[in-house]
Amino acid sequence: MAQGSGRIGQAAAAFAANARNPALRRAQLSFLGAWTAEWAFTVGLGIVAYRDGGATAVGLVGLLRMVPSAVLTPLLAPVADRGRRERVLVLVSAVRGAATAGAAVVVGTAGPSAVVYALAVVSTVAATLYRPAHSALLPSLCRTGRELAGANVVRGLLDSLATLLGPLLAAVLLGWAGVTVVFAVSAAASGWAALLLVRLRYEAPPRPPAPAGVHLVGEALAGIRAVAGNGDLALVVGLAAAQTLTRGALTVLTVVVAIDLLGTGEPGAGALTAAIGAGAVLGSLAASLLVGTRALGAWFALGVTLWGLPVTLIGLVPTETTALLLLACVGVGNALIDVGGFTLLGRTAPDDVLARVFGVLESLVALAMGTGAIVAALVADRAGVRTALVTIGLVCPLAAAAAWRRLRRLDRSIGVRDRDIGLLRSVDVLGVLPLPAVEQLARHLEPVAVPAGEVVVAEGDVGDRYYVIESGTAAVTGDGRALATLGPGQGFGEIALLRSTRRTATVRALSDLRLQTLRPERFVAAVLGYPPSARQAGTAVDSMLHRYAPSDTTGRGPVPGRARPGADPSGPPAGR
Repeated sequence: MAQGSGRIGQAAAAFAANARNPALRRAQLSFLGAWTAEWAFTVGLGIVAYRDGGATAVGLVGLLRMVPSAVLTPLLAPVADRGRRERVLVLVSAVRGAATAGAAVVVGTAGPSAVVYALAVVSTVAATLYRPAHSALLPSLCRTGRELAGANVVRGLLDSLATLLGPLLAAVLLGWAGVTVVFAVSAAASGWAALLLVRLRYEAPPRPPAPAGVHLVGEALAGIRAVAGNGDLALVVGLAAAQTLTRGALTVLTVVVAIDLLGTGEPGAGALTAAIGAGAVLGSLAASLLVGTRALGAWFALGVTLWGLPVTLIGLVPTETTALLLLACVGVGNALIDVGGFTLLGRTAPDDVLARVFGVLESLVALAMGTGAIVAALVADRAGVRTALVTIGLVCPLAAAAAWRRLRRLDRSIGVRDRDIGLLRSVDVLGVLPLPAVEQLARHLEPVAVPAGEVVVAEGDVGDRYYVIESGTAAVTGDGRALATLGPGQGFGEIALLRSTRRTATVRALSDLRLQTLRPERFVAAVLGYPPSARQAGTAVDSMLHRYAPSDTTGRGPVPGRARPGADPSGPPAGR
């Protein structure tokens, strides 16, 4: 009972944190507008294609609108790694709104369908760029892995609401006014998504400067190399692609099942898609209980399974009630994928290529959606709708089963890193860093053990590390005076690294010490590259210099007479 109450409390805290954080709130509401527009537009476009040529036309349009996205998204995603990510989101939302509004005009004036499909390609390219930029933005708005998981839970709920509201809105508008109004409402939602982000304010984490010139292919290849060179990233991306293959198939199968198999007509296609959204809403509320879990990989595997198994069962039991209930189970799987998959990617990929990694994902997603759509159409035409449902539905469960052991290992490694992040967060100069920066530091911690009585650093030494105490206690002395006693969660060594001076005090182990250390180039780049931590560090260093070396508060060099006997005062400056 107590554990259940704790889970509910963590879920409530996740929603409260998003509501209190103005930047997160704007980013999340923008996502809701963007994805409501995408789902409504997808239903409307499916109806236009079905009127033109049946199931095969729906599949071909689905493939043709996704292929350009698969090619262009990795090339455009580096823009979000080099600049302000929210500006990219504003731009792509505006482009989507304009393209969708143009499609409304064409349909409303009985213009050629080819123009509608061309505008759909433009809208889809922008849509596939939106998610990687948004996914890369979220970690910069969070401070801990748990907060990021909470943000992904909230975004998953909003994604689920969009999956429900978009098709439901389309179904209502199709029965009342037609495709033109569906497209017009989608355009308005995209415009709202852009306006929300115009005034987004946050401190971006430190990133390397943009290279001179534009090298789109080389920048895109950096994201591909990041995924290909990391087995965990490749696994999560691959499973997401398998899930999206089924999702693409469902863009065709929901229309064909509604019209040909169940006989519920065009509004029935919207109702079936809305059932996925309804299940996703319920699943997102349940997934909010997973904010504090260390088994995100396991839940991600379950989510992938639920994207396929219910589809197979619809082929075996094709009734309207069964289809609605089973597609709701697909929605639950979608919620689990959102909280598990996106959090795992955000925690595993380096921030400086994060948008490009999500760009690779979106490229594969776009390709898989198009492939799934055309495969579903061909199988349905040649072997029947029920055969298509059964065979395509088996892809995800089989892929999840094959990946189970690797995902559980990934869960264990994330748990260890969370412990290290918690240790770094307890240090004042590191506690204000955004999650991507402190996570990057946690990946490069090097453990050091020091027996009781041994000197860790000596006054006058060249500074070559920053230290954080994981366990044990240490005494700080200077000029023979006792200055402080340090314990777990406290750090030392920043003065020499940040002020390019020698060690201003001696630190000796009072008990056996277990330390985590950072090399100077990583520590200095993280602390000085982020304005809040730079200010915090400057204040802390000035205070300690006054305390440890009152005769030299400038930090320009060692205090005369304070170097260790035998130390070479002409040695290289510390921290360089």
